[in-house]
Amino acid sequence: MYTETDGSRKAIGDVDVLYHNGLYHLFHLVLPNHDFIAHAVSTDGIHWRRVRNALFIGDPGSWDDLMLWTMHVSPDPHKPGSWRMFYTGLTRRDRGLYQRIGLALSDDLYHWEKYPVHWKDERGPNDPELVRQAREESRRTEATAIAAMIDEDSCFPLSPSPDFYEADLEEGRHWISFRDPYFFSGKDGNWMLAAARVKNGPTVRRGCVALLKEVKPYCFEFRPTMHHPGLYDDIEVPNLVSIDGHRYLIGSMREDAKIRYWYGDEMDAEWRSYHDNVLMAAGNYAGRICHDENGWLLWGFFAMNRHDRTADNIMPPPKRLVRSPSGLLRLKTFEQFENWKAEKVDTLCVKSLKNHEHDHCRTEEARWEVSSASAFQAFVFDQELENFWLKCRLKLQGKGKCGLVLRIDPETHDGYYLSLDLLKGVAQIRAWGTAPDEDGERMMSFETLQSSYWFVDTPGEAEISLLTFGSYIELSINGYVSLSLADRHFEKGLVGVYLETATLLVEDLELHRMKNPDQIDDHLVGG
Repeated sequence: MYTETDGSRKAIGDVDVLYHNGLYHLFHLVLPNHDFIAHAVSTDGIHWRRVRNALFIGDPGSWDDLMLWTMHVSPDPHKPGSWRMFYTGLTRRDRGLYQRIGLALSDDLYHWEKYPVHWKDERGPNDPELVRQAREESRRTEATAIAAMIDEDSCFPLSPSPDFYEADLEEGRHWISFRDPYFFSGKDGNWMLAAARVKNGPTVRRGCVALLKEVKPYCFEFRPTMHHPGLYDDIEVPNLVSIDGHRYLIGSMREDAKIRYWYGDEMDAEWRSYHDNVLMAAGNYAGRICHDENGWLLWGFFAMNRHDRTADNIMPPPKRLVRSPSGLLRLKTFEQFENWKAEKVDTLCVKSLKNHEHDHCRTEEARWEVSSASAFQAFVFDQELENFWLKCRLKLQGKGKCGLVLRIDPETHDGYYLSLDLLKGVAQIRAWGTAPDEDGERMMSFETLQSSYWFVDTPGEAEISLLTFGSYIELSINGYVSLSLADRHFEKGLVGVYLETATLLVEDLELHRMKNPDQIDDHLVGG
């Protein structure tokens, strides 16, 4: 997992990951200053090593001299073996109210050169001295040959076209959205997507995905909006992916801090939505995709501070992005976790959390049958665990409740309570404990951390996978990731199942310890 150094007052922001020659390359923002784009590498997608920073804000007077925002790195289709980074920049002159998209180039993913721009400063538009300086700079970089192919009128940075999008500070929110570029190459050409806003409609419902086509090398032409749901203030960090010949558009929404998606077959299609188009539950944000030898992965950051996504963020391990048999996008647990399994835990050593005369527990190899006549009861493994991977199949009998407990304190019963409605398909995890510095009714600490839903094919039954890895918690239902979060309320404790007024069969039970994520071997981190 990856985050900024504790106590540094910095936090990881939007991410972009590219896989090349067995190495994952992570590019990310550093909050709150946004003054450079960081670069880290990994061989396993879990542990990372920082390397040379990719880009810094420009010198005073540059178009990107205030902040750098979200980027996207992809192979250069016009120069094999090279790479392009499209990135968002803000300038001091307009107080960061106007977003533009720039370009940087690299031959090795480590050394980047900003593409020469024709920037209008106080000396007037297209000042001959500025143009001369830009051309002179291009001669000192490897972009010289590329610059020769470009019309002066199509130079970066790109600004939103007023023909289709908000482009004037007098419009809408008086704050121009044109950011988070994403490059996509398909059978119908090369395209760029960006977060933008249409010109008309309710002010906080104008968020759309802007569409540009690369009509010749390094020259992009604006097209009408790719998708405008008519609901959101912005569609941030758009992605376009083709899986099994079907295209999916992915974006993040500030309104509920979720990652959503739509589907369509052509760039100018009517992008449609399924009954549930949430790809990742609340708190996961700025999703970005990359492709490795096993398929597509979805990355992003998780905001542990729900009220401030610039303060305490972590990049969890990615999820494998797949298309379900019915056409929906789904996520699966990253297969690299298999390499972090430790010894098996004995599943026959079980105890009840509370002494109830009429409750019972019958254990066999890989199978429990537990029941609670009335009140809450939990049956837990006989040892405290920190990092573990629990797999089983649950079958609920009766009309009562059931769920999982994890990192439960044996004395106070403080810990995580994960409710599972196996009839309606609802999962919800809560941190439930005691506030040690409070008294009276304020001693009770109760916080709902995340909720999700799934379609119930077999009422009362579900295949469960629960993984904890440091502060990271991941729940999968019937093979697909349902909950994914990071939290530091509780670090270790008892693990098991709970129920109220029901009998629960726990079958195909398997429990492994996981290695501590802080145990980093040199061979696991890229060079």
